[in-house]
Amino acid sequence: MSTDAPFPPPDKPEPAEPTPMPKPKPKTPNLALRRLRTGFKPSRGQAIVAVVLALVACMAVVQVRVNRADDGYQNARREDLIAILDGLGQNTRRLETEITELEARKNTLTSSADKAQTAREQAEQQVRVLGILAGTLPAVGPGVRITLNDPDAKMQSSNLLDAIEELRDAGAEAIQINGQVRVVASTDLVDDPPGVKIDGEKVQSPYVIEAIGDAHNLAEAANFPGGLVSEVEGPQVGGTAEVSELPSVSITVLHAPDEHRYARPAPSPTK
Repeated sequence: MSTDAPFPPPDKPEPAEPTPMPKPKPKTPNLALRRLRTGFKPSRGQAIVAVVLALVACMAVVQVRVNRADDGYQNARREDLIAILDGLGQNTRRLETEITELEARKNTLTSSADKAQTAREQAEQQVRVLGILAGTLPAVGPGVRITLNDPDAKMQSSNLLDAIEELRDAGAEAIQINGQVRVVASTDLVDDPPGVKIDGEKVQSPYVIEAIGDAHNLAEAANFPGGLVSEVEGPQVGGTAEVSELPSVSITVLHAPDEHRYARPAPSPTK
């Protein structure tokens, strides 16, 4: 009996290898993004234009600030501008006069045969000038008399101080008040209603201020808009002010200087 040979078992299929995943393609930069990046790299010409624009902007800011600083004069009235220019002209003329006097003094010293005598005379003259400024010598000359009436006793030391400063700025060389007090550099003013104490001396209305100097300049300083007369006649004080230009004003009140406790004359510097 013949037997059929058994069929061989079928071969097991080999496992299939996994299909590799496709590699992602590199992303291509966006065209707009590339153009934007390129635009952030300025050329040499663009850099120069940027610097020029920055300089123009700075100059514009400076010009605006200058224009704002000048607004005070642009908005001033014509009368105020004329008064300001007049005051500057007066100060210029006064300084030019001082320069001329100093140059004349120098020429006299250098050309004089007796230089010691000339120097001594000039020193004595300087002592007299300083004595007037210090209030230790009487003085006479052209000037003004200003009478301030204060019916409501509203005048304060600040009002009189403003008056003194305005007269000094106008070139006053000697000042006295009410024939009682000589005004000097160390003069102090304190409120003491009704009235004011000046160097410890009580003065009251009417306040009579006498000053020696160019009468016209001193009167203009007192009558300047917003100045002494306006301040006294305004609502703050409610008084009256009268300014008189005089060919001769006599300042007779003397100031007794206090002895200095700390300051001492310094030795002259040696060359």
